[in-house]
Amino acid sequence: MQENATIPVSVVFVLGFTMMLGPFAIDTYLPAFPLIAESLGVTIHQVSLSISIYMLGFAVGQLSGGAFSDRYGRRRVLVTGLWVFALAAFYLSRVDSLQELLAGRFVQSVGGGWIGVSIPAIVRDQVQGVQAAKLFSMIGMVSIVAPAIAPAIGAAILEAGSWGLIFVYLGAYALAMLPLLMATVFRGPRKPRPADGIGFVERYISVVKTPSALPYILWQTASFGGLIMFVTYASFIYQDHFQQSRGMFTLLFACNIFAMFACVLLNRLLLNRLSPRPIMYFATRVQVVAAALVLLAAVLEWPVFGFLPAMMLYAGTLGAISPNIQACYLEDFPRSAASAAAVMGTAQFGLGGAASALSNLLPEALLSVVICIAACAVASFLCMHWSRRRESARQD
Repeated sequence: MQENATIPVSVVFVLGFTMMLGPFAIDTYLPAFPLIAESLGVTIHQVSLSISIYMLGFAVGQLSGGAFSDRYGRRRVLVTGLWVFALAAFYLSRVDSLQELLAGRFVQSVGGGWIGVSIPAIVRDQVQGVQAAKLFSMIGMVSIVAPAIAPAIGAAILEAGSWGLIFVYLGAYALAMLPLLMATVFRGPRKPRPADGIGFVERYISVVKTPSALPYILWQTASFGGLIMFVTYASFIYQDHFQQSRGMFTLLFACNIFAMFACVLLNRLLLNRLSPRPIMYFATRVQVVAAALVLLAAVLEWPVFGFLPAMMLYAGTLGAISPNIQACYLEDFPRSAASAAAVMGTAQFGLGGAASALSNLLPEALLSVVICIAACAVASFLCMHWSRRRESARQD
């Protein structure tokens, strides 16, 4: 692992395409929510629980997969995760009840967690510092395409057949990644990881006890939490509240992802002149402003094209916050990168999933959703200041 090491472009793209499975698993079936609800005899609100279940299961998968990856190697955990994800997807294509849908999504998300926790660890094994932030941005530029095109793919599949075909597509995608990973990321003989004698629980305890870790973990969790809340209710916001068609929903949703892509690209350019920290400090402040605008749009009942720019600004800030937080956070964990990534991922998706699940208890209204989004932005801002104080204390 080196500060100025370079990684082949083919590896970057394959890692990015693998990361795309996460947003694909969440966003591809969003246009099908009304059809799924009708098919299973439930409401769209109940179908949205499948996103919350996926978030919680993803957290469980990351928590278990992180320690396994540090102990047994990245390849074994990543490959197993892809198989679990694919088989669960094929099962989901044939469910006929809400209970089966939720159970299948949980199993699929555990496999997704094993996949998701492996990618940051592979990056940390290769580079650190500014180079790590750049690599996370490059992977982000590839994987962030997924949320933009996923609803369109889902809508196209619905034109060709039933909603079950969306999950068949997800399973086939996961299996297609296996030969690509073997030809690029895991090319050459397998290198066994030396045993370090550290137990699973001890790995996680050591991560949490690291002074700089908790502020970064909660900062990332709060920052990402607002986006999870938006994605959970995106179909309701655009198709029900603003009365937009399925095709228009796809375009409106893609606008938010385009904003994230633009900020990821801008972040990578800024990293040529600045270190990750000042960039993510500024982006977090912008996120708070954007959350205030989203809240104002709901209170004043702005039309959809008044609400959209504010939501785009909020979503876009994630492109400059997340990769920099990951790079700075993982600097302190050269031997337990997967376990550290697992702790952050578990908090990020576990707390985010729990929050989106609990939000089902709130009135089904736009104002309820944006209040939750604004609360996440405020929490992110407070965690940023906590992290800065910890960083100043360490330098002193």
